[in-house]
Amino acid sequence: MLWIAIRMLTGDAQKFYGLLFGIAFSTLLITQQLTIFVNLIERGASGVYNAPEAEIWVMDPVSRTTEVNYAMPSTALDEVRSVEGVEWAVPHLRAPASVRTSTGDLEGVEIIGVDDATLIGLPERLVVGDKRILYQPDTVLIDDFGVFNLFGPDEEAIGARLELNDQRAVIRGVTDAIPSFTSQVTLYTTYSRALNYVPGTRNRLTFVLAGPGEGETATEVAARIEQQTGLKALTRPEFAQNGIDFIIENTGIPLNFGITVALGFIVGVAIVGLTFSLFIRDNIKQFGALKAIGVTNRKIVTMVTAQAAMVGSIGYALGVVGTVAFIWGFSGNPTFKGFYIPWQIPLISLVAVVMILALTGWVGLRSVLRTEPAAVFR
Repeated sequence: MLWIAIRMLTGDAQKFYGLLFGIAFSTLLITQQLTIFVNLIERGASGVYNAPEAEIWVMDPVSRTTEVNYAMPSTALDEVRSVEGVEWAVPHLRAPASVRTSTGDLEGVEIIGVDDATLIGLPERLVVGDKRILYQPDTVLIDDFGVFNLFGPDEEAIGARLELNDQRAVIRGVTDAIPSFTSQVTLYTTYSRALNYVPGTRNRLTFVLAGPGEGETATEVAARIEQQTGLKALTRPEFAQNGIDFIIENTGIPLNFGITVALGFIVGVAIVGLTFSLFIRDNIKQFGALKAIGVTNRKIVTMVTAQAAMVGSIGYALGVVGTVAFIWGFSGNPTFKGFYIPWQIPLISLVAVVMILALTGWVGLRSVLRTEPAAVFR
């Protein structure tokens, strides 16, 4: 009976491919949009991920993310270092600035100042150069997205000179960094040099990065820092989640992507429902004939379920493969750097496909189950 069901399904090529297209398109739209959404909001935590050594982030109580922050007095660094259980603590500066390139163009960048002695706060890996190059005068490192944004394919970034606050900055290295949510160009330099590049208010210290001592946990030390200093202290995972939550709560991205995913589901229901209904209507006499020879309604349901499972599995596979091809195809573009497909997203798409097939199959089955065996003789 299952073989008969499959032959009935593939016998009408036009409707069969229409069903495959509907499922594949819905799966592609849902999976691709959810993938982009997850990767975009995770970039709200890129500032935390790009400083892998920092297990504790200390900040002013009103600061919320690495981009939404309020500077502290320089004495905060000594206060943090005095807390029991803190093995090390270093300053960290993050500030917006404008640079003038050698061609005279003005570009907005983010300046990140890392500890002069340890260079804690830099991304783990450099694409070009070595971290110690920062000890040379006027040196800055640029993130790989910044190279793509500031320089053309025929321009050389290494050795390029920039003007920052009437001071010279020379690019001598390229970091392998996760782009920020706004994809802004990021320049890394030492903390003392960053103070000169971005002069501002009296309080200049943006964050204090710290690590717990041996036998201490980051959560315990962070709580101790808050109690003793009155500053906000968050562990690495907590601060990363803050960045993600800020984007979800303060932008329209969840709503926009949610609408697109919902449209993918609705389009799938419309295409598959219409095609499945036409398929069943055109085969109503065949189902009636099967009933006439003694096939029960339960067997009919099994046959339609097998047809839905076949078209659903093929269409779902095509949609997921299409999403993988999309991510792979754009992997060379820095805008999509680091994009991946979380394992939960294909499962969500699979649930959506099952719901689409269950809904449309149930609508189509109603007419089949009501069909009388005598319909074949009319």
